[in-house]
Amino acid sequence: MNEAVDINGKSFNKIAMVITLLAGTFCTVLNGTILATAFPTLMRAFNISASTVQWLTTGFMMVNGVMIPISAWISTRINSKLLYISAMSTFLVGTIICYFANSFGVLLGGRLIQGIAVGVTMPLMQTIMLSIFPPQKRGIAMGLGGLVIGLAPAIGPTLSGWVIDNWSWRDLFSIIIPIVFLVVIASFFTMHSVLKTAKSSIDVISIIESTCGFGSLLYGFSSVGDNGWTSPSVYGTIIFGLVVIMIFCWRQLHLQKPFLQLRVFQSGEFSLSVVLSSVTNMAMMGIEMILPLYLQMIKGLSAFHSGLALLLGALITGIMSPVTGAAFDKYGAKRLATTGMFFLTAGTIPFLFLTKDTSTLYIVVLYAFRMFGISMVNMPVTTSGMNSLPFNLISHGTAVNNTTRQVFTSMGTAILISVLTNITNTLKPASSLLKTAPIAYKNQMVNATIMGYRAAFAVAVVLCLITFALSFLLKDKQHSADIEQEVQ
Repeated sequence: MNEAVDINGKSFNKIAMVITLLAGTFCTVLNGTILATAFPTLMRAFNISASTVQWLTTGFMMVNGVMIPISAWISTRINSKLLYISAMSTFLVGTIICYFANSFGVLLGGRLIQGIAVGVTMPLMQTIMLSIFPPQKRGIAMGLGGLVIGLAPAIGPTLSGWVIDNWSWRDLFSIIIPIVFLVVIASFFTMHSVLKTAKSSIDVISIIESTCGFGSLLYGFSSVGDNGWTSPSVYGTIIFGLVVIMIFCWRQLHLQKPFLQLRVFQSGEFSLSVVLSSVTNMAMMGIEMILPLYLQMIKGLSAFHSGLALLLGALITGIMSPVTGAAFDKYGAKRLATTGMFFLTAGTIPFLFLTKDTSTLYIVVLYAFRMFGISMVNMPVTTSGMNSLPFNLISHGTAVNNTTRQVFTSMGTAILISVLTNITNTLKPASSLLKTAPIAYKNQMVNATIMGYRAAFAVAVVLCLITFALSFLLKDKQHSADIEQEVQ
């Protein structure tokens, strides 16, 4: 049925609302990686260093991660139609600022505004999708959400490389502005208030703790690539973030009306789904970060072609997400997750044997095989966890799941990059060899770098094996009556 009823008893077209949600989410999530291959151009344009330009992504992800826990409270306080329109309008403003930026500071400010909006729209989209579909139909609904959440970040590097090669870096934002504008206009007609709201006061101390804790933790992990684990700015901010998060968690468990309901972890199925999706994300995003580096530094591909090498995997994710969503509704998460994790693990192991002569086509196929496996895990596992929660905790469950995934993704990327760097630095030849035998130096340096990549891929294999084992703990498909009883 395309018709549904909002909280005021008014019917609305569910399909039109879903299309608006997915279009908006695609634009916002795409921005997470759209600058991936534009950094060299931006460094020249603003005369800045690599560590400085990285803040366009690091700052975006940090603000995004900080906003996700806050989104759970906002969605219970502001009606969903107004909240979505406000968030998308905020994103539009941030994108326009980026387009007209005449300095790096203005461009960064626009990116931070975008991050604020994305931190609200992504969990809001998932919460709304879970609320307008019954439990037995949520698989296909979340599969559609997975289509944009999985497809958009993977398309970003390829799109970015093509735009930079043919147009200006400003066009990375100009091509998005009209689409977002249309989404905002469409939202006035297609979006409806479907989440119940209540006048609840916000705990300011919880906001401060959440912002400082998750912000500090994400900053620490994001800085590992530039500064290394031994830098006080890295381990200091990570330790500070962990301490503040522990205080934040203790406070939430003792508040009568917590800012973020952590009792969602009382559901074993939900807790397992969070661990599975988080560790899978670590393996996925970490590889997405280091594989283009290998293709550019070892294989000599351009930024555009290294992004293009990931496109087949992205397309497979997009095609498979609705398919695996429908399969979840029919078979449940366990069969999909165990099969998907087997494919993911089997597709990662061959990366342990990469050489400088490994075929690029071989790498493209392997990466696509991995993404096929991931498409069978992420959204089905997440939907299974959400179905185990009562309806009034879904927004909190979405916020907890997305926040945990964000932190684990940053942590996984930091670990893989640091392993790559440390192994390479340990095995690289002495600099004196560069003068006495430059060819030998070059060959040894390439070999040291390849060993660094192999070590990083070995960590990814370990993560895959852990998740594969955990996937067998998932429950088999529940009957619709059982799910409905849990939700009531």
